[in-house]
Amino acid sequence: MRQVVLEQPGRLVASEGPPPGPPGPGEALVRVRRVGVCGTDFHAFKGDQPFFTYPRILGHELGAELLEAPNAGGLRTGDRCAVEPYMECGRCVACRRGRTNCCAKLEVLGVHVDGGMREIIKVPVRKLHRSESLSFEQLALVETLSIGAHAVGRAGLEPGETVLVVGTGPIGLAVIQSAQPLGVRVLATDVNQARLEFCRRQMGVEHTFPADASAEEALREATRGEMPTVVFEATGNPASMERSFGFVASGGKLVLVGLCQSKIAFSDPEFHRREMTLLSSRNALAADFKRVLAAVEAGTLDTRPWVTHRASLADLGEILPSWIDPRAGVLKAMVEL
Repeated sequence: MRQVVLEQPGRLVASEGPPPGPPGPGEALVRVRRVGVCGTDFHAFKGDQPFFTYPRILGHELGAELLEAPNAGGLRTGDRCAVEPYMECGRCVACRRGRTNCCAKLEVLGVHVDGGMREIIKVPVRKLHRSESLSFEQLALVETLSIGAHAVGRAGLEPGETVLVVGTGPIGLAVIQSAQPLGVRVLATDVNQARLEFCRRQMGVEHTFPADASAEEALREATRGEMPTVVFEATGNPASMERSFGFVASGGKLVLVGLCQSKIAFSDPEFHRREMTLLSSRNALAADFKRVLAAVEAGTLDTRPWVTHRASLADLGEILPSWIDPRAGVLKAMVEL
């Protein structure tokens, strides 16, 4: 069985691996057709991804075809599915409260356990989300979109609010797409001008500005001095995360969607003066997958502009390092199996 293994930082190797055994009760064998490459994979390649161990088969954004399942729960052989890659324990306090996305013993495919950059994998049937109309490429985007949807849900947005998205990579764009239908005003900032242009041209974001020394001044001007009531920080860059505390309006919320390895600090007097609400957002829930899948099927979430780069599994080891360079212009890269 063909697979690609990240043996250590900077070393991605194509090899032959053993096929998984037959599926047991509640399990399914699926053939992986498309794998989205995201920031987690790039950070793992560079050696700075939290909670990551080597060697590891990457891949958690999956569009797959059902091969076999003893108890398929209504699924049929050949069904196209998005794969929910979060394997929860079902017993901890978070799981018992329905917060499976932050299970105390969570294992994520491609991060804590081997993922989908191989021909066939075995997953729980409950982690398959079928679509009769979407392509494998669209299904591989559902996980990223669900992370954005979950973050927006955490924020509890209300119509008329002003929202700032810091960082317009795939997760930031997913936040924007989930926020826009809720009747809010969306602003965006990034160090990458091409991505800001994408936000304006493809996503209809009315106001963007570079994430430089003048960002706070530009933001005050765009909000008539009031600042955004909700800020989503989607870079995972410690300096950007700390700076985002200064972008939030009095009584507003800061949602940390990005993740970093280091500690971050903020001014406690300012935090208290504005009675700011600080939230984290991790992964997504099954309900987020279902909601996003329905939106993509209905056409209210448009995935067409997302995929900018593609590669075969065999070529990935050679091509992936070039995708990390910002000059490559990668928005979302897709691996074809």
